[in-house]
Amino acid sequence: MRLDEKRDLLSIDDLEDSFSDIMEWALTFKSDTNSHLDFQPLAGMAIGSIYEKPSTRTRVSFEVGISKLGGQPLTLSKNDIQLGSSESVSDTAAVLSRYLDCITYRCFGHDTVMELAEHATVPVINALSDLHHPCQAAADLMTIISRRKPSQGHIAWVGDGNNVLHDLMLAAAMTGYDLVYATPDGMGPDSLVLERALSLSKKNGSSITGTSDPKIAVKDAGVIYTDVFISMGEEHIEGKSKLFDGFQVNDELAALARPDYIFMHCLPAHRGDEVTDSVIDSENSVVFDQAENRMWAQISILTFLCNHQAWQTYRDLI
Repeated sequence: MRLDEKRDLLSIDDLEDSFSDIMEWALTFKSDTNSHLDFQPLAGMAIGSIYEKPSTRTRVSFEVGISKLGGQPLTLSKNDIQLGSSESVSDTAAVLSRYLDCITYRCFGHDTVMELAEHATVPVINALSDLHHPCQAAADLMTIISRRKPSQGHIAWVGDGNNVLHDLMLAAAMTGYDLVYATPDGMGPDSLVLERALSLSKKNGSSITGTSDPKIAVKDAGVIYTDVFISMGEEHIEGKSKLFDGFQVNDELAALARPDYIFMHCLPAHRGDEVTDSVIDSENSVVFDQAENRMWAQISILTFLCNHQAWQTYRDLI
């Protein structure tokens, strides 16, 4: 049984009213090993995942997570279907809605996933677009909530003002965590996304501030987060990497954070560029827990969107 009205996840604030509950559900289910074999809320459902970009964590976490919930995962690469080429996005959405119970879409342009969701009659989950990465943010906050309270230091972002930062800001604001982002001049987050995040932070009593100095961002931080400086699809941009001189997360920079800080990276990491081996391999690093949590966070999201009655029944037992 689905929600009374179809809900999509295109950016993480689409889940604003239930985000904290979805995170609590995911954390509980992850630790509740007795339920992993018996709880099958997606039994009889087929979940299709479309990939314009290659993926390791996204594909494996969705396929395994869907299987754990009793569903049938169907993975489609850009060469498997005619989406946006010989068939319009709207027609593809209409056709796939007749076969599938949910669609996940890892794409380049955010407008495309918005169009797909507009015309689909089943839930659509943005598995990454150039503007938003909500499933990553869900895993990020699941990881942070399990290890840090909002009073134990802010989240420091060091790097590009990209899609990962966008949903990290929104998710932090929804859960009451302060965030300071350091981006090179002219490389800050999208102004409209920042405006949404600031509105959410004001509502929830947290703050979001920006700087061009990584040292300011990291000072007394409880979380240090970075990502690749050159995102997939931006390899052709000449000179961009030079803008990030001084932005590498290394021992010197990390020493400015709280001693018990956690280091995060959405992976894959370009070791020696945005982060040194000594930081990503340190005891403070939680990058592989973070990667695992992609699956558990998505399990909660999939159940919430595709079988809300089962999601609610399990939540009532928490």
